[in-house]
Amino acid sequence: MKKTLASLIGASVMAMAMVPAVQAQEPKQGGTLTMAIQQTPRHLNPAVQSGTATGAPGAQLFAAPLRYDENWDPQPYLAESWELSEDSLSMTLNLVKTATFHDGAPITSEDVKFSVETIKANHPFKTMFAPVESVETPDAHTAILKLSQPHPALMLAMSSQLMPIIPKHVYGDGQDPKAHPQNSENVVGSGPFKLVEFVRDQHIILERNEDFFMDGRPYLDKIVMRIIKDASARTIGLENGEIELVAFENNVRNINRLKKVDSLDVSSDGYAAIGPIDWLAFNTKKGKTADKAVRQAIAYAVDKNFILKAIMLGAAEQANAPIHPGSPLSDNAVNAYDLDLDKANKLLDDAGYAKDGDGTRFELTIDYGWPALKPQAEYLKAALKKIGIAVSVRASADFPTWAKRISTYDFDMTWDTVFNWGDPVIGVHRTYQSTNIKEGVIWSNTQQYENARVDELLEMAGKENDPAKRKELYAEFQAIVAEELPVYWTNTLPYHTISNTSVGNPPRGIWATSSPLDRVYLK
Repeated sequence: MKKTLASLIGASVMAMAMVPAVQAQEPKQGGTLTMAIQQTPRHLNPAVQSGTATGAPGAQLFAAPLRYDENWDPQPYLAESWELSEDSLSMTLNLVKTATFHDGAPITSEDVKFSVETIKANHPFKTMFAPVESVETPDAHTAILKLSQPHPALMLAMSSQLMPIIPKHVYGDGQDPKAHPQNSENVVGSGPFKLVEFVRDQHIILERNEDFFMDGRPYLDKIVMRIIKDASARTIGLENGEIELVAFENNVRNINRLKKVDSLDVSSDGYAAIGPIDWLAFNTKKGKTADKAVRQAIAYAVDKNFILKAIMLGAAEQANAPIHPGSPLSDNAVNAYDLDLDKANKLLDDAGYAKDGDGTRFELTIDYGWPALKPQAEYLKAALKKIGIAVSVRASADFPTWAKRISTYDFDMTWDTVFNWGDPVIGVHRTYQSTNIKEGVIWSNTQQYENARVDELLEMAGKENDPAKRKELYAEFQAIVAEELPVYWTNTLPYHTISNTSVGNPPRGIWATSSPLDRVYLK
């Protein structure tokens, strides 16, 4: 059976038989998995809330049309098959006919239509489904998404983190979906697990959905998600076996400590679609950082190896471009700005920034978005002193204070962590398109960067379904921004999944635990 697919890098035709992963042993039924999550979710409905805090439990409670393997290949889920029209303006989803919600109601095309409309109206990632003009429902098990233009990001957007199918008969009652009481209690989902209890700052307890539409799944009887915000407490719990699984762990000292524990498996696999990158962002419109030569000089003065070895302790990967290195669209051939103080000083000299009597050329401030990025900010102060730039590190009282400063352009430089969210249309374009310069909106184009060719390239890449052509467009885009440096990328965030060796099939797909855990089992 063939289908025409619009994958995240273009259109291709593939057979839809799911190839099972090679197992060391036959998965076992039963048991309770105890895992730790780092944050208390605002609620459990990913249709109206972004972020992995909601995505991880939400992917267990709600099924999506598709799921993805570790090779970025889409696999059947609620949609047993799908087809993209020849003009790329119509995506047909053929739903599993036996799928039901947790309350026994059948999942129909009307629920798909309702879910898409709810996401479009309420989710902060507006580009995911912006080209979807309507959803047709010719019968109960066929949903046809009609597009205003080709949309290669659509396939990835139909996975669990981004497109949960929610019940129209629950959420279509006229209440605000963002504040609906059943986002957190009495959740009626469609996924492999059902909600037992959500106690804020304590735990989320899930139980097996006995009527899940995938035969024999899930393997586990129960998942207990303990909310443990302290990294040391998570580490101790893993060491003593009280906790069996942690994902999105990024405390590098604890990661390296846990690598030495024989009973644990520590892996950085599974975060390519999340795509977290640490970067130094510049104000390109005001002050000295409006000068490209200054931005390039700063990049040449930063030692990425120091950041990777001394701050990240070898637990992170170098990043040289705006697209996460785990993505097939990333171009690592761009200028990485390897440490070169001579080049840095020459750039500043040639640009007319002479040193005064004490060797200082000018002053700048550096902000940081998260406490974990303070070491990078302090390092930058010492690094730029070597080329005559005096840096003041400016802390913020809290996240809203920092967000207001950056989104109202009251900064010279800021260190931040930003996610790609799989396809560049979803998480990369927002940083560089001039149309996304939105004062007061954090994680928009807060650098106020403008380049007409970049706008053109992103517009074309966002519509291009041919994989090779799309990769070429993004390669040119990455080369331009690497030259102009509205942002200087240093490293990936060191996310790791840590599991006890008693856990079978720990999540290794591109969404980590923001994908369904129906195949996880206890040995």
